[in-house]
Amino acid sequence: MNISVILPSYNPSQKLINAVKALTEQGFDDIIVINDGSKDSCKEIFDEVASYPNVTLLNHEKNKGKGRALKTGFEYFLENRKEKSGVVTTDDDLQHTPSDIMDCVREMEEKGVAVFGARNFKGDNIPPKSRIGNNITSFTFRFLCGIKITDTQTGLRALPRSYLPTLTKVGGERFEYETNMLLSMKQEGLEFCEHPIETIYADNNSGTHFNPFKDSIKIYAVILKYLVSSLASSILDLIVFTLLNMFLPKDMDPMLRIFLATAIARVISSAVNYTVNKNKVFKSKGHVRSSLLKYYCLCVAQALCSYALVYFITYLTHVEQSILQTVYKMIVDIVLFFLCFTLQREWVFKEKNEKK
Repeated sequence: MNISVILPSYNPSQKLINAVKALTEQGFDDIIVINDGSKDSCKEIFDEVASYPNVTLLNHEKNKGKGRALKTGFEYFLENRKEKSGVVTTDDDLQHTPSDIMDCVREMEEKGVAVFGARNFKGDNIPPKSRIGNNITSFTFRFLCGIKITDTQTGLRALPRSYLPTLTKVGGERFEYETNMLLSMKQEGLEFCEHPIETIYADNNSGTHFNPFKDSIKIYAVILKYLVSSLASSILDLIVFTLLNMFLPKDMDPMLRIFLATAIARVISSAVNYTVNKNKVFKSKGHVRSSLLKYYCLCVAQALCSYALVYFITYLTHVEQSILQTVYKMIVDIVLFFLCFTLQREWVFKEKNEKK
């Protein structure tokens, strides 16, 4: 077996022992268990697990979170398992069957890319909060981040060794780390595929340490950082447009007034947006020239579309100089916002962020 199992655990039950036993029987000869600051009453469980000759037990003195536990496992693997080709992560409650884990490992070794176990969330046995939460997150990832994945929170992930130096540097200490991992893999061009696995929710998933409110906020905060820059520049654009549209001479031709207000507002907001997107959002490390040229080609096209559509709606509705034109522009720009966000991600900054 050329793969190590990374198994983070916090306040485990007897299921941890059962999981280690099942993995051993499946043929996994190297299991790295991370005790993430569990309570003292769990010591006997960890002692029994550590008695297995194929188990290495790592300990956190206090609870640091699943993300940190995974990174501790990855770092130990890179330092001490130089002969092995990768790892597979799984949970401590037998939520993933040993045969599914083995299938993901085999597919990873065959294809040379990460393989994620994908559960089916359509069954009647799925807790509603898990079904709804995963569906929303999956849609958000696909629509806003360009990542097609059906099970965003799966704990079963087979990862080639070459991926781990990047993944150990990914931010996030708790459940948000698994989301950050996906976004980092997207940025670095680290490919993955999904493998269908059995969906198991014992006792309605009562043993999970996932906090639906607190941990969901952290997960979505990671995704929302991709939107803050564009939203902020859109608000700045609207403010400048409104001020110019209201205070430019009233006897000015409406077509010229809307054009000037749109152009000046876009120059100011785009300069701010490009700087933030390049350095903070998409973290492009390449030369400025290429991305800047693409960005402003897109920016000019977006501004012309915004101007043309606002003027066309104004012409159809026979509206004179008023705040209503700002409402028109807001609606138009919301539509253009999602389109341009996708184009920035997949065209403007993609070459500088994703390895070919």
